[in-house]
Amino acid sequence: MSQAFDAVKSLEEQLLCRSYSRYPLAIARGKGARLWDVDGKEYVDLLAGIAVAALGHCNDEVCATLTEQAHLLWHVSNLFYQEPQLKLARLLLSTTHHGKAFFCNSGAEANEAAIKLARRYMRTIKQRDAFEIITLNGCFHGRTLGTLAATGRESLSAGFTPLPEGFKQVPVGNTAMLEAAMTPSTAAVLLEIVQGEGGIVPLPEDWLRSVESLCRKHDVLFICDEVQAGFCRTGKFWAFQNYGLTPDIISTAKSLANGLPMGAMLATDEVAQGFVAGSHATTFGGGALASAVAAKVVEIMLRDHLADRASQLGGRLKERLCAMQKRLPDKIREIRGLGLMIGIELLIPGRPVWMELLHRGYICNLSHEVTLRLLPPLTIDEADLTNFSATLEDILRST
Repeated sequence: MSQAFDAVKSLEEQLLCRSYSRYPLAIARGKGARLWDVDGKEYVDLLAGIAVAALGHCNDEVCATLTEQAHLLWHVSNLFYQEPQLKLARLLLSTTHHGKAFFCNSGAEANEAAIKLARRYMRTIKQRDAFEIITLNGCFHGRTLGTLAATGRESLSAGFTPLPEGFKQVPVGNTAMLEAAMTPSTAAVLLEIVQGEGGIVPLPEDWLRSVESLCRKHDVLFICDEVQAGFCRTGKFWAFQNYGLTPDIISTAKSLANGLPMGAMLATDEVAQGFVAGSHATTFGGGALASAVAAKVVEIMLRDHLADRASQLGGRLKERLCAMQKRLPDKIREIRGLGLMIGIELLIPGRPVWMELLHRGYICNLSHEVTLRLLPPLTIDEADLTNFSATLEDILRST
C-alpha cells in the first residue's frame, strides 16, 4: 500500500467507530463509471456505491441541478409546503400505480415507514388488531431495530437484542408455509423481488404471484422492498413491474438521489389513509435540495429510457457470463439476476478472485464470500462490461 493510502487508513482508525470492513482503497474522485484512488489509479466501478450512483458519478446534469438548488433553498423542514418535493412526488408516482409518497432519508427508514403504515392502516382504517409482518429467509431490510427484526439474521442482530416483536419469517417458495403463517394478526407480507444483500437472488415469478394472491385472499397488505432493485435496475422502473404485481406499498432509496441520502415510501391512496398529521414524520426527509436532485434523476431515467438500457446491457452481459459458466463449470456455480443486477456465484473461494479483480481495476462486491455482486451505473459503457467479463475469465482460468 502507498503512503497516501496508509495515511488515510491510519486517520480513519483513529477517528471512526469500527463498524465497517473497508475495501483496501481510499477513493479520491469519480466520474461516470470511473473512480480514482488517492494514488491516481483508475477503476471501473461495477458497484456504484451499492446501486446508488445509477447515473454515474458526478453526472453533469445532476451537478447543475444541485448547484442551482443550493443557491435557492436547502432546508426548511416539513412544516412548510415545498415545490421541489411536489415535483418529485409527481414524477415518482407517474411511474407506478401508487397514489401517495412519503419521503425520508434511507432505505431502512423507508421500510420503517412501510411497516408503521401497514400496522396503522390495519388498526385505524380496517379496525383489525393486525400487526405482524411476514418476511422471507435470506432477506435484508435494514439496520434499525425494526428492520433488523424484519431481516431476522442473528449475524446482524447479535448484541442488539431484544428486537421489536411482531415479525415472522418463512422460506422462499413455500406457499403452504406462508399461508400457514398468516393469522388474524397478520398485517403484511414484506419481500424483495430480488434479494440483493442475499447474493442477487430473484424470487420465482410464479411464487411471487402466489404471494400476492394469498395476500388478497387473506386481506393482508403486500409490500415490496425496492430499495436496491428499484429505479430501472432490473429492466423495469420498479422490479415488481417485471411480473405484473400490484403491491400496496413499496419502499425505495439508494438510486433515488444518485448519492444524496434519500428514501421514499409509496402507497396506494387506500392504504395511505393510515397516516394522518403527526402519525409519522422526519426532519430532513424530502428537503428541497435532495428533492430537486432526485427529481432530476428520475427525469433523466425516464427521458433516456434507462430501464430498457439496463435490460439490454444486462441481458447481453448475462449471456456472456452464462457462456463463461459453460466453459468453466468447475469455477462458476450459477449466474443470477435481472437487468444490471447480477450475481456470479463461484464454486471456489471468492475473496482471491475479488481481490485480483480489484488489483486489475474492477470494483465489485463480494457477497457471502462466494458471490460477485454487480450493480454498475446504468449509464456504463458496454465495453466496460465486456472487458470485465474477459478479465474475470482470465482470472478464473489461472485460479
